[in-house]
Order: sequence, then structure tokens, then C-alpha cells
Amino acid sequence: MLRPCACARRISHRAFSTINLPTPSGLNLQTNNLLGEVRDLSTRGQVKEALSLFYTLQPPPHCNQTYATLFHACARHHCIHEGLSLHHYMVAQKPINSPDLFVTNHLINMYTKFGYLEYANQLFDEMPRRNIVSWTALISGYAQRGETEICFRLFAGMLAHYQPNEFAFASVLSSCAESDVGYGRQVHALALKMSLDTCVYVANALITMYSKICNHGGVYNVSKDEAWNVFKSMEFRNLISWNSMIAGFQYRGLGAQAIHLFIQMYLDGNGFDRPTLLSVLSSTCRSNGLDDNGVTKFCFQLHCLTIKTGFTLKIEVATALVKAYSDLGGDIADCYRLFSETSCHRDIVAWTGIITTFSERDPEEALFLFRQLRQENLLPDRYTFSIVLKAYASLATERHALAVHSQVIKAGFEGDTVLANALIHAYARCGSIALSKQVFDGIEFYDVVSWNTMLKAYALYGQATEALQLFSRMDVKPDSATFVSLLCACSHAGLVEEGNRIFDSMLERYGIVPQLDHYACMVDILGRAGMIVEAEELVSRMPMEPDSVVWSALLGSCRKHGKTQLAKLAANRLKELAPEDSLGYVQMSNMYCSDGNFGEAGLVRKEMKGSRVRKEPGLSWIEIGNRVHEFSSGGRRHPERKVICSKLEELIVRLKEMGYVPDTSLSVHDVEEEHKEEQLYYHSEKLALVFAIMNEGSSNCSRTAIKIMKNIRICVDCHNFMKLASNLLHKEIFVRDSNRFHHFHDGICSCNDYW
Repeated sequence: MLRPCACARRISHRAFSTINLPTPSGLNLQTNNLLGEVRDLSTRGQVKEALSLFYTLQPPPHCNQTYATLFHACARHHCIHEGLSLHHYMVAQKPINSPDLFVTNHLINMYTKFGYLEYANQLFDEMPRRNIVSWTALISGYAQRGETEICFRLFAGMLAHYQPNEFAFASVLSSCAESDVGYGRQVHALALKMSLDTCVYVANALITMYSKICNHGGVYNVSKDEAWNVFKSMEFRNLISWNSMIAGFQYRGLGAQAIHLFIQMYLDGNGFDRPTLLSVLSSTCRSNGLDDNGVTKFCFQLHCLTIKTGFTLKIEVATALVKAYSDLGGDIADCYRLFSETSCHRDIVAWTGIITTFSERDPEEALFLFRQLRQENLLPDRYTFSIVLKAYASLATERHALAVHSQVIKAGFEGDTVLANALIHAYARCGSIALSKQVFDGIEFYDVVSWNTMLKAYALYGQATEALQLFSRMDVKPDSATFVSLLCACSHAGLVEEGNRIFDSMLERYGIVPQLDHYACMVDILGRAGMIVEAEELVSRMPMEPDSVVWSALLGSCRKHGKTQLAKLAANRLKELAPEDSLGYVQMSNMYCSDGNFGEAGLVRKEMKGSRVRKEPGLSWIEIGNRVHEFSSGGRRHPERKVICSKLEELIVRLKEMGYVPDTSLSVHDVEEEHKEEQLYYHSEKLALVFAIMNEGSSNCSRTAIKIMKNIRICVDCHNFMKLASNLLHKEIFVRDSNRFHHFHDGICSCNDYW
């Protein structure tokens, strides 16, 4: 096009309109103006309007710039159908519109954004010539899909033709963040050789990579933190650099470091954005090294800052604030008020976020929020339903899960695998393994979570045979969680040889390195079976430091088989790793009581009191007449306490006639036998059972089955009590304790007294 000269300013409008200026590629002026409008529409995101106008141009214009702009717009706004149609249209115009390098690069970028890597790869292979943009676009596509090996291979191939730029390095490093650290170190070394390691794009990717794949266990050592070392070495940092480092700390559970870095960032005058606040707010619940008061004060200050800067108008920030206050023990009513008073539009994503927050702390409140969501005529999506089903899994009966299941079907999500998995979990936790199996059998496309969830359900019910048979049918590659479920099932059923075989096959056959959870299961399997020496040897051979779960498994086994000295060692280690956990104290006290050594038991209780550790009170819940009733030992929490206790005493008399003998071996004090028995009579699950019998006429109280939920393990005496009661009352009694389900019927339990 001609460039206007100085004298052009003196030409009149009429004279100027008579000059014929050349247009690109020989297009007439009208077509060129229309193409400009097409590009303008696509740039503004009006892709469909731009394409409609483009298709009206006849004959089809030969303008690579317009094609490239349209393909870019389709990729950016994820217009899959429109992008495919445009490519088909362009190909149909051959040989008139043969795409050049510029257009093909945009096509590759579009297909990688759509996830159509085969199409992108085919275009790449057919290119007569490529440039660094071609390689980088394809590498970026495979990186976004987590295809680390292909991504790394492409990067190596590019080195034979071009010197990578910072964008190519950033793409391949983002792929390495999801894989082995070895790939990442090789790329980092090459960036060092080319002096690109301090480039802001490359450095940001390095920070993210090292944060994800170098998760340091134990005590944090700043000198060994490679992500932090990269951050410190940067000559220039942008907002993404700060966000990446803060998010890196948060990802690794280093909340205190994330908070301190944000404070430094703010005091240095650097701005922040929504991702910054989300990472910092998530760090408040993982801030080891800061006292609770200090974290709460920081949360208040951050809340004030979000109000001043207007970020509370962002629903994601408001939801993160609610979660932070909830995790810090804030009043649940205040958390709800913060969410309800936010002036921003609360869409289904916002509601799902707040329901997720409440489901972890107060499932009943989460369910109230779900009902409120429906009252506002919002349609739940698959993620909302999955969170709600997780909350319903904590309730005593399956009635609510059934109601949500019907809504899932009405919403058209019946074939959704994620929701099917959530339903399997909810039904199993609510005492309906048959419904779990029914949902599992109806799944069309199984993923590894489907198999794992059903295996976990069988383990919860102690149905090891069914779990092993299901595993033999598994047609997807098992993962680490698969073997946790299998080993738990073996533990609950006492299958030592099978457990050993499965544990050994993890690495030998499936290439899965056993982790702490797997070792804890194996210690439990061996210990329950009385193989205490073998369990202790396994703990000593572990390639990592045993955690509190491993020591608690060993302690429980020692308690069961009377190994006091080893139990003392396990209890001491448990106190060191989990000083606020009462398990170590309670188990040792119970052991001493079983041996009749009440003096030692008293000393343990005194030590526990001096350490300000409190035993979790035994609570039980049962649903009667659309209401959940809670019982504590002694029944002090219930308004009908006197009537319930009276009925319980009558039931105990009848059970004693059948041979019931209270197990007083764990009574804490050396008192008269009569008083020891009275301490056992009013355990919470017994009170819940009697209350269910008293309310047999209620709408949702089954005449044949009673379902009770308990927060701690059922004791030996209550276990014996439930077996006899199921026989006397001719009822099925389900008790879900903290460890598993017990199904009592006709005087026996599904656990075969092995729990």
C-alpha cells in the first residue's frame, strides 16, 4: 500500500476519493474492507458473526492473515465446531487457498487447544517447512495434555534445527512439572548453557516445576529449595513470578513461607491479583510455624485488604475467605453470613465452592445450602452433585442419597462416571452395599476411580473375597489407591498370605512403589494376626520414616495381643508425631487396665491431662422421623434420657438371660464390679439402638434394620451386646464406626469378631 506523503494533507476529500490505492493480494477495496471487519469481529470474540460475514464473500478471498486471525479466535474462545468447519472450507478452496507457514502454525495451535493432538501432529508432519513457532506450538499442546515423554522427544528434535526460545523452554518445563525431576533438570541445564534460565518466562516455569516435583518431606530447609533458589536469582520478576512462588509454597504445605512472601511482596510495593489472594488464603490453613492467633489476625488483615481493593466482589475470593475462616475454626454462622452478604453474582460455581467448604466441616449445613441453591432456581452441575453426595455419605441412612440420585437422573447425568463413583461411595457409607454394587454394575465407562471406589466399599464391609474377585476383573491399570483398598480388605478379613502377595506384586508386577498407607495396612494385617515380630520388622525396614498411622496400627496390634513393651514404644512415637492425638494415651491406659495395673493406668491418664490432650467423646447418631438424633455416653445430650435409660435397663435384663456378660476388662478404675458394669451400660450406640426400638412406627424407621453411625471404634462389650440384641429382636443392626461397618444379624457379625 502507498504511504501518504506530506502533500497528501493538502488534497481535498473529493480529490482523494478519486485515487485508486492498491489493496493486498489484488483484492478490491470493498472486499478488503469486509475482511478488515471480519478480523475486527474475531478479535472482539464475535467468532460466529465474523465467520458468517467471511462465508458471504464471493469469490472466496485469498487472505492468509484473515484465516490466521479466525483460527486464532476459534482457539482462544474454544469454538471447536466453527474451527473445524473453517478448516474444511479452506481445504475445499485448494489450490486457490493453499495455507502458508503462518496459517498452518495457527491451525496447529488451534487443534492443540482443542485437544486434537493427532490432527495437529498430522499438519506438523505434512509441513514442507517449519519454523520455531511450529515446534513450540506442538510442544505446548502436548505439554498441556501432560504427555511428558512426547513433549520431551519433540523438544530434543527441535534442537537439531533451531535454538529454543524462552516460550519453548516454558512449554517443555510445564510438562516436566507433571513428571520425573530428571527431565526437568536436563532442560534446566540447557537453559543455563544458553543463558535463558533467568528469563522471566523460563524462570517462572522452573519455579512451578520444582515446586511440584521437589516436595521436601520433614523439616523445611530453605537452602535445598530449588524453586526458591530460582526465584532469588531472577534479575526481573513480574506478578506471575511472585504468584508462582507463593503458589509453590502453598502447594507444598508451606503456608507460613507463603504468607511471609506475600507480606514482603506487598511491602515492596508490588501489586497483586486474584490468583495471589487465592493462594495466600489457601495457605492460612497450612501455616505450620505460625500460631493460630497470628494466622487469624493475618486473615482479618487480608480480608480488610480485599475489601479496600474491591476483590471481595470476585466470588472466588469471597469463597476462599469463607474457607479460610472455616478452617481456622471461625463460627459457621459468620462464614455463611460472609458468603450471603457478598454483592457479586453467585453462580453455580460459587455455590459449589461454598458447599465444598461446608461439607468438610458441617455436612448438614452443606445440605442446607444445597436446598437453598435449588430454591434460587439454579441447576446443579456434575461437580455440585458430586460434592453433595460426598456430604450425604456422612449421614446415617441412604434416604438422602436416593433423593439426590433421582435428581441426577432428571438432570441427564445418569451416565456420568464421576457421579456414579460418588453414588457408589455415598451408598456404601450409608450402609447400602447392595445399592453401591447396583450403581457399579450399571456404569458404561469405568475409570480407575470406579474400580477403587467399589473395592473400598467391599473393604469397608470386610468383604475381602468380593474385593479380590472384583480386582481380578479390573480392566484398567491399578494405581496406588487400588492397593490401599485391597490391603484394607485383607486386613479386615485376616488374609495374611493374600495381603503379602498383593503387597509384593505392587512393585514387581505393576511398578508401583509402596507408600506409607500401604505399609500401615501391612503392619495392621500382620499385627492383627498376632505376627507382632514380623510387623515390627516391617516397620524397621521401611524406606521412609513411619508416620502416625503406621505407629497407631502397630499400637493397636500390641494392645490386642498384650505386647506391653512394644506398645509403649509405639505409643511414645505416636505422641511425638501427633501430640494432640489421644490414641496413644487411651490405648496404653486400656492395656494397663486389662492387666489389672490400675496404678500405671492412672499415671497415663494423669500424663494425658497434663499434656492437655482430651479423649474424643464417644458419640452415636441415628435418623428417626426425618431428624438425626445424637447420643453421648450416659445419654446426657438427649431430652428423653430417663425413658431411654429405663428401656435400656429392661433390654439388658433380657439379654443377660440369653447369656450376656458385660466385659469390664477396660474399666479405668479399680472399683466394684457392679459399678464397672454401670459404666458400660450407657454407651452411646446402646442408647441409639434402644431409641430406634422405641420409635419403630416412624416413617423412615425400618421394622427390620436399624442403622447407627459412631465416631470411634465400637468396644468389645457393645459388639457383644449388638450380636445378642440382633438375635433377640430379630433385626438387622448396622453400626458404622470409625473403621468399618458391622452388620449384626441372628447373633453374628459380618466381621466374624475380627476387627
